Amino acid sequence: MAVANRTKPALAVTYEGDERDLLDQLVPLVDFVEITPDAIARSQRGRAELRPELLSEYDSVVPARKLIAHGVGLSIGSFDQWNQDYLQLLDGLFERFQLEWHSEHLGYTTVAGENIGTMLPLPRTEEALDLVCERVRTIQERYRVPFLLEHIIQLLPSGPDEFTPAAFLNVITSRTGCGLVLDAYNLECDAHNQGLDIAAFLRELDPSPVVELHMAGGVRHQGFQLDIHSRQIAGTTIDLARQIIARTPNLRAVTFEFLKEAIPSIGHEAICTQLASIRQALLQ
Repeated sequence: MAVANRTKPALAVTYEGDERDLLDQLVPLVDFVEITPDAIARSQRGRAELRPELLSEYDSVVPARKLIAHGVGLSIGSFDQWNQDYLQLLDGLFERFQLEWHSEHLGYTTVAGENIGTMLPLPRTEEALDLVCERVRTIQERYRVPFLLEHIIQLLPSGPDEFTPAAFLNVITSRTGCGLVLDAYNLECDAHNQGLDIAAFLRELDPSPVVELHMAGGVRHQGFQLDIHSRQIAGTTIDLARQIIARTPNLRAVTFEFLKEAIPSIGHEAICTQLASIRQALLQ
């Protein structure tokens, strides 16, 4: 059943640095700016460090705009260990800024210490739940602000799972108290590629932990819908986002995501127009 939001969620945008002209255009349009720690880092003396010139760019938007963080490199689901370098980047970010919350992808990017070149979802099993819930609690103890997990697309056919996609998320949030990032476009990718029943997923999912909604546009390659954030948002994604917003009483932000590499093809004007259209269509 749909539930009414007590307050309208805020509008957020991802920004990965080195586009100061774009940042100046984005700030008046949004309430939150989302930082990707991995994207603003460089290798220095054999370890990853945050680029100080990009930290200064984010300094310029506070306190007028709030900051949140969304990582891609923690590899919270790796069976042996997660990425300690990412935690060091996050340490630096928390030392510099007051983040409203931070989030990561519910997946893994390394196997036995080797980067696999993509991100894969966890098997939906009790063993995986034990592993990820323990790591979520460690994160929550380390950084005393809300921590959210985002579901990722199912690139490969699923194995013999013990939980449905929604039930798996429900157990994680109930055991740990962490929040969720829902990605409307990711759900559409799974519906196209793997036959996910989005309506059934939303009916089964506990909506109360959902804090952030991601929106993006992507591409189709050889019939496969890819979650590469390189296009403007499709009308179907806007419609799905409207349904999600109506169901999530604790939603705080709707975030438009795009890759830094996609900025030349999308264009500054189109990015700003997209933000204005999101606010008008979903947040008025």
